[in-house]
Amino acid sequence: MPADEADGLVRAVRAGLAELGDPVKAPEMRRYMKSEMPFRGVPTPARRRLARRVFAEHPLPDRDSLVAAALRLWREAEFREERYVAIDLTGHRPYARWQEANLLPLYEELIVSGAWWDYVDEIAIRRVGPLLRAEPDRLRPVMRRWAVDEDRWRRRAAVICQVASNQETDLELLAETIEATIGDHDFFLRKGIGWALRAYSKTDPDWVGAFVAAHPALSPLSVREALKYVPWPPA
Repeated sequence: MPADEADGLVRAVRAGLAELGDPVKAPEMRRYMKSEMPFRGVPTPARRRLARRVFAEHPLPDRDSLVAAALRLWREAEFREERYVAIDLTGHRPYARWQEANLLPLYEELIVSGAWWDYVDEIAIRRVGPLLRAEPDRLRPVMRRWAVDEDRWRRRAAVICQVASNQETDLELLAETIEATIGDHDFFLRKGIGWALRAYSKTDPDWVGAFVAAHPALSPLSVREALKYVPWPPA
């Protein structure tokens, strides 16, 4: 990607965030997210409006340029909103045609280096999930590996990536990813398991009820989340 294309986009993002930043809100946002990286103090709606404008003014010519721009925003970020914009960029609608399994290494880096729920959940559900539905043969083996990885954020991503899949949910994979981490005491994993089951319960509550009944090792947190919309105990 020509340097001026990347530079123009990155400079415009940084300048826009600086202009929109609120020094009063910034520390409050940082405390809420328990973030080591500071915030500019830009609310989400304003950030998204800025991103749409900047992306329209600085179009990228191909997938490689998208990856390069996103990684530059991510790796060089001084404020958390810059990383949010990097994620926004990967989901920019005109670039949907580039959403293929070849982008998975990018998303894996963002998940592992981001290592917090605000990054991981968006990437897992809005980026990895659609790739899984589009290219299941390529993504299933990766999700199975992530589900048993030492990194808890890869594991959470494997569990929750189908939250928006509804009737397209791969039930065998969902069960495998949950069972792989069912005994872990980590809050984010237990919460993620419950979230994944709760989401699918809106499509098939009977399946979720049967799964919970068959897995007594599920934590109380996971069970409580999973059964929110499921009649319990079963008749």
